[in-house]
Amino acid sequence: MSDKIRIEEIPVSKIDDFWKIHIKYLVDDDIISDEEDIDYFSGEEYRGIIKEHMERAVDKHHMIYFVSEEKKIGAAQYNTYSSEDGKCFILDFWVFPEFRNKGLGHECFKALEQYTKQDGAVYYEINSTKEDSVRFWKSLGFIENGKDEYDMPLYIKKMEG
Repeated sequence: MSDKIRIEEIPVSKIDDFWKIHIKYLVDDDIISDEEDIDYFSGEEYRGIIKEHMERAVDKHHMIYFVSEEKKIGAAQYNTYSSEDGKCFILDFWVFPEFRNKGLGHECFKALEQYTKQDGAVYYEINSTKEDSVRFWKSLGFIENGKDEYDMPLYIKKMEG
């Protein structure tokens, strides 16, 4: 694992704290802006599906914090499909605003890579449309990989080593 960053799993019992910062991130970072999306990502349907996936035995959904010097500096949620081909699909990945532009995003992703290998991750995929986010993912070695079912661009990264 990265020397500076450790991963802290968020248990189902503490996901309400995550949801509070999650919706703020989605809105503040202009990932969603219309009321329909805000209602969906704040609502029981989306959150219920995520909770169900966190509680299943195989291909479990993970919510994590990135921690450095005992401070939470970011968060992510992902699913590793070890029962399939080892894809680790990243739903969300962000460094909290006060810790941005310090190279910590790269460190967090390195920590995530090391951590998810234990769970069977072979490669990574994410969808992204924001220019600065796409630049970040490409700087980590992600390349374009078509579009998802919602016509959002997908990016893929094969595991190093």
